[in-house]
Amino acid sequence: MSFDGFFTHAMVKELNTTLASGRISKIHQPYAGELVLVIRANRHNYSLLLSANPTYPRIQITEVPYKNPNTPTKYAMTMRKYLEGAILESITQLDNDRVVMLSFDTRDELGDAQHLVLYVEIMARHSNLSLVNTKTNKIIDTIKHVSGDQNRYRLLLPGATFVMPPKQENKLNPFIANQAYADLVLKYSDKVELKSELQSVYQGMGSDTANYLAEKLLDSDNAPQTYQEFLYEFDHPTPTLTKLSNGKVSFTVYNPDINDEKITYPTLSTLLDGFYTEKSQLDRTRQVAGQLIQVITNLLKKDYTKIKKLNQTLEDTKKADQFRIKGEILTTYLHKIEPGMTEITLENFYDDNQPIKISLSNQLNGSQNAQKYFTKYQKLRNAVAHVDEQLAITNREVEYLESIQSQIELASPADTAEIKLELQQQGYLRDNSNKKKKVRVTLSKPEEYTATDGTLILVGKNNLQNERLTFKIANKDNIWLHVKDIPGSHVIIRDDNPSDETINEAANIAAYFSKARDSAHVPVDYLPVKRLKKPAGTNPGFVTFTGQTTIQVTPDSKSVNDLRTK
Repeated sequence: MSFDGFFTHAMVKELNTTLASGRISKIHQPYAGELVLVIRANRHNYSLLLSANPTYPRIQITEVPYKNPNTPTKYAMTMRKYLEGAILESITQLDNDRVVMLSFDTRDELGDAQHLVLYVEIMARHSNLSLVNTKTNKIIDTIKHVSGDQNRYRLLLPGATFVMPPKQENKLNPFIANQAYADLVLKYSDKVELKSELQSVYQGMGSDTANYLAEKLLDSDNAPQTYQEFLYEFDHPTPTLTKLSNGKVSFTVYNPDINDEKITYPTLSTLLDGFYTEKSQLDRTRQVAGQLIQVITNLLKKDYTKIKKLNQTLEDTKKADQFRIKGEILTTYLHKIEPGMTEITLENFYDDNQPIKISLSNQLNGSQNAQKYFTKYQKLRNAVAHVDEQLAITNREVEYLESIQSQIELASPADTAEIKLELQQQGYLRDNSNKKKKVRVTLSKPEEYTATDGTLILVGKNNLQNERLTFKIANKDNIWLHVKDIPGSHVIIRDDNPSDETINEAANIAAYFSKARDSAHVPVDYLPVKRLKKPAGTNPGFVTFTGQTTIQVTPDSKSVNDLRTK
């Protein structure tokens, strides 16, 4: 289902139970449209994610780690100034709309009590976060500034008077007693029609929610009881992630009555972490790594064109002997070639004296025409070695660039700095940074996972990490894993004699962090690190080996996440 008014209702109740009366200890803005409030409540620190991302807007507690920029944004500094140390008094919802209000009690610079409200609007591309002083009703700041040219109804800029988003006129709050649903059931017996009417009558009812209620009402003999049971599910949720038969994944507050694969979560927030983490991370990575993606795409396009031309040249070299044969036949029958001829038919003594037609230049004599064919022959023969060499070089570059492309797809936004550094070191990307104020990129540590039996598993997320993990961090008797013949991460089991279960778990991780993530029966090689070799002059992360064992696994994201070291 979408993050509609009903999902917002359930989430607000969950957040109130967990966070109400908590104190804000830290504030971060890891990405342009997202704010993270670290709230200390019930002797525990919670990271409250407020997202105005147009694709993934939401509010939730998150356990996904975020890497903050070296320099905080102006918006983050403003939020810290006004909200750090503030008490979260309450979390409320505007009717059944997708607007959440976080009410804070704090003090101003003079120590006087101050009441602030952070409005979280979860409305796709219109999503926003606005901090408002309730005494003056003036906006302190918004995460996305909206001028009068962009929106004539409301101005969302610092200092402007805060105006609520337009209400859903003439629509009912479904959590306030009403009989509209009963009237609609009597009037409409078609599910599609009933669904449409429910959406037009009730606030915040998304398509999936309306469809779910329409089915329940049409199958019921007691509409009032069914409607109350429906509302009950949003006050007592069963967070469920469903993998549909068509390959799509959906999240719901309730456990849908279908036979598709389902995973239930303890809270709505953990449900959203499970649903959004990969999607939002890929989106952020693409935003951060936009330049890198464009550079690699252009380089690969050139290489693919070059390979096509080289293969065509190689195909042409197969005709080299034809030029030699024609040259030798012309040399043998020079006496038959007359000045001004443009072609001649002679006996081919290489083919049982069958007639062969040979083109001639009327500007050359017989000997010169023969020499022209010998020159073409020699040129093509000399080209073979050069073309083979260039094909090998270009194919290696394609393999390398495709591995980088795959790493960007699997990377977190923080990993892109290391990928950019690698491309600069390899000469694919210019370093345009100020030489005097050059910031040194410190390689991040490999990701850590813990096998079921407690064994540590390390994973490199890019070539520089892979190189350091394999040849600097790992011991020579540790077990190294990598998908067979496919770009992917280096994985190290920190054990010289791991169990079969641990090897399978590490192989699943290796397959998951590879280009074969969405495939089944992925071959994964494993062997001791001491059998790996690093050929001189090869790109970072490139290794050769022999004596490996290969096993087949099917990547499973849930298993990988379960093993992630907290």
